[in-house]
Amino acid sequence: MRFPSHRVWSCLHATRRRHGARTVFPLLLACLWAVSAPPGHAADRPVRILALGDSLTAGYGLAHADGFVPRLQAALDARGDAITILDGGVSGDTSTDALARLDWALGDNPDAVIVELGGNDGLRGLDPARMEQNLTTILDRLQQAHLPVLLSGMYAPPNMGAGYSQSFRAVFERLSHRPGILWDPFFLDGVAAHPELEQADHIHPNPAGVAVIVARMVPLVERLARRP
Repeated sequence: MRFPSHRVWSCLHATRRRHGARTVFPLLLACLWAVSAPPGHAADRPVRILALGDSLTAGYGLAHADGFVPRLQAALDARGDAITILDGGVSGDTSTDALARLDWALGDNPDAVIVELGGNDGLRGLDPARMEQNLTTILDRLQQAHLPVLLSGMYAPPNMGAGYSQSFRAVFERLSHRPGILWDPFFLDGVAAHPELEQADHIHPNPAGVAVIVARMVPLVERLARRP
């Protein structure tokens, strides 16, 4: 990480005048932290990351403690990360539904956003072009709000046919190339098509499957929290 040196020294100069030269070293550390914290993020509170998603985020079919958000939070806490995950998952949500509630979901003033959507669009065979329009609008509005984004991709169910699956997947491939996007190719990577990691519906992860997802996502979430 590169620090803006002029801001560090300006901070240090101001604090030396108030507190004296004997406290230069601890004040320098404080100044380094202050200028490296994400914009809009106070240095005395954790980075707040909204998980905007559907039933995969909401932990459908699982005890609350076994859901994606609680398990991700527990993993980050165990690593000593000053990160709070805000649960914005609603079971059954399509990209249209998530767009409609975006303003409400942002009401907790997150510093960054994980976007996990598209699964229900695929299950219902909805038009991939409409999904792309919705996701593009969501990403545009997050960009306008200066919120870093981790976009997690999705595949359509294979029974929808090869043509639909290709069009569906191409949406995420295009969105992954947006400037500034942190990209996770497939939210269910390592879980889909592994019955021992799935619930009986062969769609949603069981607790062991959630553990696989969380293990993969933790480094990405840490990178997201460090993004300006």
